[in-house]
Amino acid sequence: MPEEIGDRTFRFGVFEAHQAAAELRKHGVRVKLHSQPFQVLLMLLERPAAIVTREEMRQRLWGSETFVDFDHGVNTAINKLRDLLGDTAGNPRFVETLPKRGYRFLAPVQAQNSSATSAETGADTASIAPAELLANFGAASIEQTAVEAHALPHVNRTLVRTLFVLAQAMYLCIYVLALWKVTAGLVGNWGVFIAIIVSAVVAIPLRLYLLTAAAFDFRGLGENFRKIWAAVLFFDLLWALSPFLLVNGIGFGLAFGACAALLYLPFSQRTLVRMAYERQ
Repeated sequence: MPEEIGDRTFRFGVFEAHQAAAELRKHGVRVKLHSQPFQVLLMLLERPAAIVTREEMRQRLWGSETFVDFDHGVNTAINKLRDLLGDTAGNPRFVETLPKRGYRFLAPVQAQNSSATSAETGADTASIAPAELLANFGAASIEQTAVEAHALPHVNRTLVRTLFVLAQAMYLCIYVLALWKVTAGLVGNWGVFIAIIVSAVVAIPLRLYLLTAAAFDFRGLGENFRKIWAAVLFFDLLWALSPFLLVNGIGFGLAFGACAALLYLPFSQRTLVRMAYERQ
């Protein structure tokens, strides 16, 4: 039969699972998760890095006297859980499948027991100096505000990855067009000519990597993008000025508008990467 409900909070990556409230939060924002997937998540969080068998899940969710198609139920719960966490069976970051054995939670987990009684809470508070208590309260408030300010919506990862791939394809088109059309008229201006050639030679492989990594859903893209963010930002801001090379053909107004859009694009890419590959 199901175990008695406790009052613990499990933290892993950007997620928090509150046992008593049966809630899962991402960046402090509650996300919808049904009862059975949440109970499966709790079993995995209670024993991180240990194998939780399918039979244990059956006992926890349905009990020994209930006769249901628990294999289908467990599979459905695991799939819903993975979808919410942005995880996959082939390249897991959180839930690993061990064929014919069960499942294992891979990410580090921090568990906190928050079931202290009111009397105990009052005694703990009284033992803290007023200045220290105020400082702790202020730090917690600042941290919560930062979490809420940086909370990202839970959206379809396929849509996010598609937008990111389209952005990389657009940059590749800009590079190719610049090398084909613009450089021919800049042979006399060797500074601009060399800048275009060198930056395109470096940026094209970078774009090809980002495009293929997102297209094949490489799970390390979020971490790698964070490492190369400075370089991506530099090249994107540099190439945001490229419309002015065509000012004689498209006019100053259109060149200015295109430049403004390109200045925004690197930051939108960073947001898309965070939404699909949030660093855990």
